[in-house]
Amino acid sequence: MELIKLIGILIILVGFIFKFDTIAVVLVAALATALVSGISFVDFLTLLGEAFVSNRMVTLFLLTLPMIGLSERFGLRQQAVVIIEKIKGLTPGRFLTIYMFVRELAGALSIRIQGQTQFIRPIVNPMAQAAAENKYGKISTEDQEKIKTRSAATENYGNFFAQNTFIAAPGILLIVTTMEALGYKISAGAVVKASVVVALIALVLVGGSNILFDKKMAKKYCAKKGERN
Repeated sequence: MELIKLIGILIILVGFIFKFDTIAVVLVAALATALVSGISFVDFLTLLGEAFVSNRMVTLFLLTLPMIGLSERFGLRQQAVVIIEKIKGLTPGRFLTIYMFVRELAGALSIRIQGQTQFIRPIVNPMAQAAAENKYGKISTEDQEKIKTRSAATENYGNFFAQNTFIAAPGILLIVTTMEALGYKISAGAVVKASVVVALIALVLVGGSNILFDKKMAKKYCAKKGERN
């Protein structure tokens, strides 16, 4: 009879196989498991509510959706594009290299400006796209996607390689305590110094990659302009 308590797993497997609604499948599986385990429906709802309240921080990402809508509705994206269009000679690669530097500097100062949803999509990517169109004119959909991908990657590089350049970052504390538990004496300052070196190497590599990208774009679109002329 104890095996009946595993019915929730069976329900989840069947639901996923037949591609039923994921949330509905999980809730039905949880309810079935609770009932066969002797938990009343009221107690099940109580446990469900307590679990939701305890993990409510997970749902905070929903707050970013109206924020993005408001920023685009009231012209934040357009104003960012206008600023880029006024800067002569700015290429998408140069702009993204500048953002990489700013992103790493913000990480070193523990300033939270990053976020694919909150920052890259509504601001950084449109600015990079505007820099490309301002420099090369109308670009292809393929190149637009490349710039979009490069914008997202720049955020990831800056976040990953510069996250431990702030001495009070959680990663620093985790590294120090873990190493000390293993018998290695290490200071937070030493970890930060090593992280700064890694962040600078990442900046140079990203900058070099962006230079090559700009050269490919210039070669492609300057050649097309020559053909039209």
